[in-house]
Amino acid sequence: MPIYEYICNKCGEEFEKLVFGNKDVDCPKCSSGDIKKKLSTFGVSGVEKPFAGSSSGCASCSKGSCSSCK
Repeated sequence: MPIYEYICNKCGEEFEKLVFGNKDVDCPKCSSGDIKKKLSTFGVSGVEKPFAGSSSGCASCSKGSCSSCK
């Protein structure tokens, strides 16, 4: 169930709407059906981890091993 971003061509209201299938969407401010789907970006969050095989083996420096990595 995707959430889409829209802008109303009549009143300029920007809004998000959870859309099930191909249902018609109306502006929540002026009830106009003259709306346009906005190009949306998506966010990704998480923990920064190195890609597999790219780890240097040492978290505190760029060497493969050192005295602080024991």
